[in-house]
Amino acid sequence: MTNASFYQDKEVLVTGGCGSIGSEIVRQLIGLGARIVKVFDNDEEGHFNLQHDLPSEKIRHLIGDVRSKQRLDFAMKNVDIIFHAAALKHVPLCEYNPFEALQTNVIGTQNALDSAREHNVKHFVFISTDKAVNPINTMGATKLLGEKLTLTADLGPTVTKFACVRFGNVLGSSGSVIPIFKRQIQKGGPVTLTSPHMTRFCMSLSEAVSLILRVPPIMQGKEIFILKMKALKVKDLADVLIEELAPKYGHASSSIVLKEIGIRPGEKLHESLMVADELPYLKLLDDMFVVQSKSNVPHFTEAVEEHHHGLAQGSFSSQHTLHLTKDEIRELLRKENLLN
Repeated sequence: MTNASFYQDKEVLVTGGCGSIGSEIVRQLIGLGARIVKVFDNDEEGHFNLQHDLPSEKIRHLIGDVRSKQRLDFAMKNVDIIFHAAALKHVPLCEYNPFEALQTNVIGTQNALDSAREHNVKHFVFISTDKAVNPINTMGATKLLGEKLTLTADLGPTVTKFACVRFGNVLGSSGSVIPIFKRQIQKGGPVTLTSPHMTRFCMSLSEAVSLILRVPPIMQGKEIFILKMKALKVKDLADVLIEELAPKYGHASSSIVLKEIGIRPGEKLHESLMVADELPYLKLLDDMFVVQSKSNVPHFTEAVEEHHHGLAQGSFSSQHTLHLTKDEIRELLRKENLLN
């Protein structure tokens, strides 16, 4: 459960605050009594929509890009906590535009880190992804660099605590597969599937953000908080959506065909939540894992306590972890109102 009193009278900055995850962070922060929530995003239409969806005198809408250190400096004044969710995160687009991904996900992150340090922000939380684990695509590589930058940002004098949150797919988020499947079903198919064997970690948007908001009250700095997530077979997700939505759109479920199109450039068949080298430094909490990052740079090394929990890396692969059944997927989609 989130420590609601922690956020009362706090001023919080959310970069990428108009995105799926960012806007839900904003929504929950308002409910937790934050004094001011600054929504920092370069999406003008996103700001307009959020103003109407979530009208609040506590929200400040700041149009800006994390590529601009000067703009971040202006936004960072009097901020207690920053959730850094701004990123380019669509794998194929980042593959085709790698320099742009670098500018936002790496240089933009460094700008945010530098600004937070200079303005004595107390807590900095970097929102990462399972694609940062053994990355094979540009987006994952830039998010891995974002993690590395965050976890070494406390070198030298600073009052800011820095940590990362890493998780997999958020159901129904912008650019996720569910809206794509819905549009294809509405048109009568086909529903395109990269591979019938593909698996992914998944969780609901509200659940992911609730866990993200638990991090600042308990973070000590230099940790990676890895949210415990269930996994599913993407084909099972497609089957459930067809069964539930085809009749609503005037189609027989049996008439919607699945079309295998192959894995896209830079895409993995399965994802992992951590690498083998992180396992010895893993602590277990009820609903998340915590990896205490170990600094190992010239003239600066530190000992980090090792933990013996008997877990193998295979436990953190979407291929080998327990998969949701179709009925469990159906129930999760209903709970999140994703079957409308």
